[in-house]
Amino acid sequence: MPSSKGPDHSRRKERSRQAILAAARALITEEAYENVTVEAIAARAGVGKQTIYRRWPSKSAVVFAAVLALSEDADGQSVALPDTGDLETDLKLVMRATVEEFADPAFDRLIRALTTEIANDDALAAEYREKLAQPLEEAKRARLRSAQEAGQVDADADLDLALEMLYAPLFQRWLHRSGPLTAAYADSLVDATLRAFGPPNRERGRRPLSDRAAVTGRRDRPP
Repeated sequence: MPSSKGPDHSRRKERSRQAILAAARALITEEAYENVTVEAIAARAGVGKQTIYRRWPSKSAVVFAAVLALSEDADGQSVALPDTGDLETDLKLVMRATVEEFADPAFDRLIRALTTEIANDDALAAEYREKLAQPLEEAKRARLRSAQEAGQVDADADLDLALEMLYAPLFQRWLHRSGPLTAAYADSLVDATLRAFGPPNRERGRRPLSDRAAVTGRRDRPP
């Protein structure tokens, strides 16, 4: 007689887990968040609510698991940032993808739900930092460190501050809905960050003479 703990059992558990997380994401995009309950998630997933409670202690824990699953690839490993050797190109690719995600209504509602939960749950906030925020930040920091070693970032640059300058304005704009989330905005954040933290000999966005003359109405005189 086959064991209930064999491969088939494990596959059923994984299918159940995926169904629950997919149901949670779907309901959050369809309903007001306060109306999403563990019972509703269980019904959508086709499982009993006790199946959920055996894995997660609360709705907030299910929401976090649903978000965490989106940050993993098919092997369950965190996705690293691209490294083509060109930091500007790589960061613009990542930031454009980020603004596209945050501008997506379904993703927006999911992340706002998680933000609400971690703001009111210290234990969940700690788990969020450990399992999602810190690994992602380290992946970003590793990409900047690689660029620093290649001479594309100032050798004395504070990489944590560089990451804050790159991402914090985006998060604030998204959180307060204070402006559009566009590819052009993503590019501008990368450009500003690289001007601030690039090597000393990097061109820091100085306009060509003809452009400066058009803005000021005069040409710079030689000293």
